[in-house]
Amino acid sequence: MFEDEFSLSNTATVSYRWSIKGKQPKVHCKQRRRERQTVFGTVNQDSGQIVISFSDKGNSLTFKKHLKKVVRAYKGKKIILVLDNVRYHHALRLKPFLHEHENHLELMFLPPYSPDLNPIERVWWFMRKRITHNRYIETLKERKAKFWMMFLHYLYPNEELKNICVLN
Repeated sequence: MFEDEFSLSNTATVSYRWSIKGKQPKVHCKQRRRERQTVFGTVNQDSGQIVISFSDKGNSLTFKKHLKKVVRAYKGKKIILVLDNVRYHHALRLKPFLHEHENHLELMFLPPYSPDLNPIERVWWFMRKRITHNRYIETLKERKAKFWMMFLHYLYPNEELKNICVLN
């Protein structure tokens, strides 16, 4: 399985789009207070199923909370979790939890600076393309509603997410 996190916010992400030559496309929005949350995701590339957790911050405590959710979702199965080298993935306060679950959970770290090797990055790319690129939303609550409308059926095994995760 593959894990990664990103920040979901009420601001639009600017991306490519069709426009008149020489004219910069604009995303119209009101100046608002920026809201954001960290989203943890773990994707099972074989089944196309994802486990999602939201948190106000990304740190070792919230990461551990996400790991507990993953272990519960795959109770009784051995999980090899491939992830990047964010500092809190290596935190000492994770050691007791990892030791307690050593028969069910093993962390395997990607080489530094290699997000292209992590299939969940493609899931985040697809999500941004569908709900954040060039789209202004006033509140984080609205953005989360769009996120869940898109991801609800990915919480169960499905072919669409399997296809998104394919590394070319």
